[in-house]
Amino acid sequence: MTNMLSDWAREFLREDRVGVVSTLNNDGSSHLTTMWYLLADDGTLILSTPAHNQKVKNLRRDPRIALCVGDVTRSVSLYGTVTISDDQALIRQDIEHLVERYVKDAGIRPQVSATLAQQSRVALHFTPEKVTEFSV
Repeated sequence: MTNMLSDWAREFLREDRVGVVSTLNNDGSSHLTTMWYLLADDGTLILSTPAHNQKVKNLRRDPRIALCVGDVTRSVSLYGTVTISDDQALIRQDIEHLVERYVKDAGIRPQVSATLAQQSRVALHFTPEKVTEFSV
């Protein structure tokens, strides 16, 4: 599904950024949170979050998700449905990759990974079904 993303969007999403994730609350309103994400080579978006968070409750009820990554003049928004996994091996693998992406000091990566792995977490994976790009 990588062909859904332009070369520009793939490059933009791989820069040092965080994403804003939107899920749907029971009443239909948006629940927004800032999250680390990773764009896999196949176009899948990978996220990890504590299992008790509101976004996980929302996604278990309604798996629709949107992720927006942007700056002052550019953005990429991705829409789709998420797969939630409680598989501990997958969660640990995702944590390792996310920490490698976001924690620049390699010396503290093991500590950050260990701290995150001690939490009750889930893996969130989604392949965008729709992508919008904006650039001035």
